[in-house]
Amino acid sequence: VLGLELNKDRDVERIHGGGINTLDIEPVEGRYMLSGGSDGVIVLYDLENSSRQSYYTCKAVCSIGRDHPDVHRYSVETVQWYPHDTGMFTSSSFDKTLKVWDTNTLQTADVFNFEETVYSHHMSPVSTKHCLVAVGTRGPKVQLCDLKSGSCSHILQGHRQEILAVSWSPRYDYILATASADSRVKLWDVRRASGCLITLDQHNGKKSQAVESANTAHNGKVNGLCFTSDGLHLLTVGTDNRMRLWNSSNGENTLVNYGKVCNNSKKGLKFTVSCGCSSEFVFVPYGSTIAVYTVYSGEQITMLKGHYKTVDCCVFQSNFQELYSGSRDCNILAWVPSLYEPVPDDDETTTKSQLNPAFEDAWSSSDEEG
Repeated sequence: VLGLELNKDRDVERIHGGGINTLDIEPVEGRYMLSGGSDGVIVLYDLENSSRQSYYTCKAVCSIGRDHPDVHRYSVETVQWYPHDTGMFTSSSFDKTLKVWDTNTLQTADVFNFEETVYSHHMSPVSTKHCLVAVGTRGPKVQLCDLKSGSCSHILQGHRQEILAVSWSPRYDYILATASADSRVKLWDVRRASGCLITLDQHNGKKSQAVESANTAHNGKVNGLCFTSDGLHLLTVGTDNRMRLWNSSNGENTLVNYGKVCNNSKKGLKFTVSCGCSSEFVFVPYGSTIAVYTVYSGEQITMLKGHYKTVDCCVFQSNFQELYSGSRDCNILAWVPSLYEPVPDDDETTTKSQLNPAFEDAWSSSDEEG
């Protein structure tokens, strides 16, 4: 992760005619990636290099384009693979629907209709006991849709404004986190009828703080959520240009300082964490770049520059420690660890001559000239 750079040998086929809002890589083999765009189009990519050439393009296996009978009418905000196999995936859109797709036929197996614009949805990555999809909409209620019965099973009430992000815990089957424009983040046990477990408080319950910001997670809209891979902590981002790290069992603000995390997104921001690194990292869209921070120290490691418009989403591929990002410039970029191989001394002259003159080191020290 410390050596991530834009991959010069790999392109992702450009299909979308609009910005890319959401990406998801299936967790079974880490080979297939979904993307959803502001043009309503969904594309399925094969990330594997079948050509065995060093330079290759990740091909789109298939897409749900504008001419597909079941295509979303408006912007697709979230796509997600069914966590247990690649035969199914879900998508939700500003057209007020959540669609369940059969991957093999590219037909909808089920459609859930809502009264409001849908901002985000999420299925539990670990649950074997339930098939609930949490859905956040422009209304203040969180809807839970049951894939088994095909109906909205129940509603979580407590937020006052639209729900911009939802995320199930990767550790506990029934724990759900929700983020809202009302500056609040709530943790729910969806088996309990009585309401939420914890409302996160940035001041950790200290009474001296201003009353109006009591029980708020941010001083602005909260538009992004991401659990660490072990589920023990929760990261949130808000339009107050802050990122916060919370203990997900007691809701305590750990007070890690990431500095200013620029965020003026009007909708949900899809950010991600590493998995399988000795120190965990978080990747956050930051204007047209992606900022990389160490989760527990708050140190900014690097800024990944390559997009030329706002980045809206990124996703981590843990098998190869790679990152994919989607932007309003209609491009998906692959970021891979740089592998600098040491050059043997006697070959130095040949490698120099193979260098593109633009990259050659034209600087010379005075003692060589002398």
